[in-house]
Order: sequence, then C-alpha cells, then structure tokens
Amino acid sequence: MALSREDRRIRIKRRIRKTVTGTSSRPRLSVFRSNKQIYAQLIDDVAGVTLGSASSVKNDAAQKGNKVEQAKLIGKEIAGIAKKAGLESVVFDRNGYLYHGRVKALAEAAREEGIKF
Repeated sequence: MALSREDRRIRIKRRIRKTVTGTSSRPRLSVFRSNKQIYAQLIDDVAGVTLGSASSVKNDAAQKGNKVEQAKLIGKEIAGIAKKAGLESVVFDRNGYLYHGRVKALAEAAREEGIKF
C-alpha cells in the first residue's frame, strides 16, 4: 500500500531527527507549515525546552501578503529572537518538508539576519 503524503513526511522527519539535535548553545530551528500558517521554534533538545517561537498566527504583519512573504517575516522574527537570546548559530530542522518554497524562504530570511546554519 502506498504511503499518504503525511505518512511520507513523518517517515522523513524521523530519519532527519536521528541526527539533528539542538543544544543550549546551538539550538534546533524547527519549522512547521500548515496549509495557511507557518511556525518556527528554537528548541534545546538536551534540556527539552523551547527557547523561542514565532508564527504567522501571532504576527499581524504576516497576515498580509502571500505565504512566501509570511515565511520571510517569520524567518526574520525568529532570527531576532535568537539574537536576543545571544545565539549566533542553529541547527536547521526542515521537519520532513522539502527545502523549497516557504521553508526555503524562512531559512534564507533567518540567514540574512545573521543566523548561521
């Protein structure tokens, strides 16, 4: 039986998470996208703590424009949160999504703000 699109993504996500872990000095930048919104979190996997988060749901400016523009705004916002926490580099977790479109836009916006992957 063929896998559904969601089952395929979860299988890829598990494979990625075997090697990608975040620490307090270099947290994991995890991206989740739904059909309408995009979310980003900075996660310390060692302590099991979320250091910061940003989403297009909370951000009123992100409600305007298309979804790729929303992702760019969230990428800049999560980079600002990381800088306030004194973080320079992160481990990028695309969460099983292909690296293009909204996921790529978020990552490139965070890089432009000075976050290193």
